[in-house]
Amino acid sequence: MPLRLFCFPYAGGSSHVFRQWPQKLPADIEVCAVEPQGRGTRMREKPFTNLFELVDAAAGALAPYMDRPFALFGHSMGAMISFELARYLRRTGRKEPHALVPVRLSCPSLRGHARRNLRPARSGLHRRTSAPQGTPAEVLDHPELLQLILPLLRADFGITQTYMHRPETPLSCPLTIFGGLEDDDATRENLNPWRAHTTAGFSLHMLPGDHFFLNMSQNLLLGIVGRELRRNSGATLENAPQRRDT
Repeated sequence: MPLRLFCFPYAGGSSHVFRQWPQKLPADIEVCAVEPQGRGTRMREKPFTNLFELVDAAAGALAPYMDRPFALFGHSMGAMISFELARYLRRTGRKEPHALVPVRLSCPSLRGHARRNLRPARSGLHRRTSAPQGTPAEVLDHPELLQLILPLLRADFGITQTYMHRPETPLSCPLTIFGGLEDDDATRENLNPWRAHTTAGFSLHMLPGDHFFLNMSQNLLLGIVGRELRRNSGATLENAPQRRDT
């Protein structure tokens, strides 16, 4: 039975980020790209500004697709969502994922109180999203396009800055953590403490690239993800269905 891999994008991102993954992962891993409100095909919907409300909605929307072994993948804000979703599923008596793959997120238990700057100015948003392989500067400099994307960016940055970690017992699923060697924020020192959040296997992989090494080192990342998911889940080889956008 194929393993379903639910994938959550980074702040400002959409399911489009994962469009090439079904062709690059083993056939027994079904890529299910999650499209939260306010982005991509759901751009006209109001985006969430609270992480736990988003997680509650995601758990309900994904429940019908959790009828087979599944894993959770998330990059940056998406990693926050996937981590809290795994804990939410456990708290509500549902199945835990077979594996959790947080990418480019410092260990949540290192976070203190809600961070400042809940509604960053337009210039601040521009600086934080114009990094290589991030949101193109020409998009943010274009008034009409900026008008479309700015509410989502503000909502997503609000989520990441107001999120506060709540201590719970470790998860029972294995964790596979990824960071970028040129990323000054999510360093090895900040990623290593993730091992305290699982009673199962733990692995940490530092790949070439900065905040968006998800794109820069995609083939290397997916090779490791495929190998780790197979090892942790024991999924059997089958022809996986096409990608789902949920």
